[in-house]
Amino acid sequence: MDFLELIKVIFYGIVEGITEWLPVSSTGHLILFESFWPLDVTPEFLEMFRVVIQLGAILAVCVVFFKRLNPFCRCHSPQQKSDIWDIWVKVIIGCIPAGIIGLLLNDFFDEHFYKWPVVAGALILYGVAFILIENRNRHQKPQIRSFRDMSWITALSIGMIQVLALVPGTSRSGSTILGAMLLGVSRTVSAEYSFFLAIPVMFGASGVKLLKYGLNYTGAEVITLLVGMIVAFVVSLFVIRFLMDFIKRYSFKIFGYYRIALGILVVLIAVIFPAALPH
Repeated sequence: MDFLELIKVIFYGIVEGITEWLPVSSTGHLILFESFWPLDVTPEFLEMFRVVIQLGAILAVCVVFFKRLNPFCRCHSPQQKSDIWDIWVKVIIGCIPAGIIGLLLNDFFDEHFYKWPVVAGALILYGVAFILIENRNRHQKPQIRSFRDMSWITALSIGMIQVLALVPGTSRSGSTILGAMLLGVSRTVSAEYSFFLAIPVMFGASGVKLLKYGLNYTGAEVITLLVGMIVAFVVSLFVIRFLMDFIKRYSFKIFGYYRIALGILVVLIAVIFPAALPH
């Protein structure tokens, strides 16, 4: 691997570490960067790389929330351990729809929906949705302010909404946070539940992609995966903490405006450079 390719991989890791957790669509950003600054890899490896690089970001969640999600920690009281098990049960329930539908339709969505009009449309649509929901919630108090308040039906409903993230440009965190807020969940719990849902979902998706690709990696491909995941991990540590602090003081509306602007940028690039983006 030459120096320029290493810089590209580091850059992709930074982009993944930032956009995986902010509700702005990592796919929307990667589709732009892949078009103008592509990695020198095969299409099959790139498809796998897009998913597996997320392992680094997921490991950051495990580190940041390790104590919060560890029911075996001696520092927890019996009630706290019970609450943690309750969180895990609701996380597993929320992952069921994505696990089933994702396995069945993931390749179909990649083949038929990984196109710039879909990505641009999803970016703008969900951007508008964030603004409208935040405006609505400004005069309402959330009914669910802790995981203890969240019912299993609510957890399953959010999981079903998460399936929408199969559409490129939607954003997995964006769909789950929006869905949770629509169901009366507070911003903080919505964001945390989105993070926690990502652990089994993305580990499962990465495992499927790795098995599908096989074990015939070149040395350069191994370095590409490892560097991308490590960079995504380090960046995610900061982004997760930033987002949790941000939403305690501000709304998600800024991300809505950003999504709309990015969607418009995708359209403009497609018009000006029609061969650059996937059709």
